Amino acid sequence: MGFRMGIVGLPNVGKSTLFNALTRTAAAQAANFPFCTIEPNVGDVAVPDARLEKLATIAKSQNIIPTRMTFVDIAGLVKGASKGEGLGNQFLANIRETDAIAHVLRCFEDDDVTHVDGRVDPVSDAETIETELIIADMESLEKRLQNIVRKVRGGDKEAIQQERLMKAALEMLEQGKPARMVEVDAEDRKQWSMLQLLSAKPVLYVCNVDEDEAATGNALSEAVAKMAAEQGNAHVVISAKIEEEISQLDGEEAEMFLSELGL
Repeated sequence: MGFRMGIVGLPNVGKSTLFNALTRTAAAQAANFPFCTIEPNVGDVAVPDARLEKLATIAKSQNIIPTRMTFVDIAGLVKGASKGEGLGNQFLANIRETDAIAHVLRCFEDDDVTHVDGRVDPVSDAETIETELIIADMESLEKRLQNIVRKVRGGDKEAIQQERLMKAALEMLEQGKPARMVEVDAEDRKQWSMLQLLSAKPVLYVCNVDEDEAATGNALSEAVAKMAAEQGNAHVVISAKIEEEISQLDGEEAEMFLSELGL
């Protein structure tokens, strides 16, 4: 079974550049203006796994079919997206269809690349998107709770379970915390996943830094690392531009390029 990862972030942070690197294409338009990505770019990539060849040998299998990972490069989000600002509604709809979120954060200074808020602050950017997801989830849950009132009163067991989970999520969201912080028991996981809450999805913060800081990171990426640790989320430091260039090279050329960069 494949895995679907949404690549998200504010406009002009390097989402489409990262998408091109991951999918080894140049299919996604990357430009210095907001919303250059309108429709989501979708790429399907095989996940390398050396164990498959060993298993195929043991099982005498003629075909090896690796697990697939689908990357979805989603239109940039801006403050007010939950109310329809920018391409907000479209962005949120695309996020619901993913299993996890790769949140690209701008951790580089470049006067030639416009920031929608006129400053570089990746922690604030992360909070902006988190807030929009939380607000969207709250509005969704409030509507759903109204729609299942009759079923709950009628004693429908599934509706009662859904109501309990939705109320638990809403209580967490009202505290300004994402739904993924709700502790869900094993018997509730199926119903919980069916809620498709945006803020319940696992998050990987991707710190996009300048080329000369790809190996070491910088103060901005360190601030993101601290935030991620406090949240219990993972983070990674990359230069999306370098990764895109490497993705277009063959194995030997890529190794030489990395060696020259000291990576």
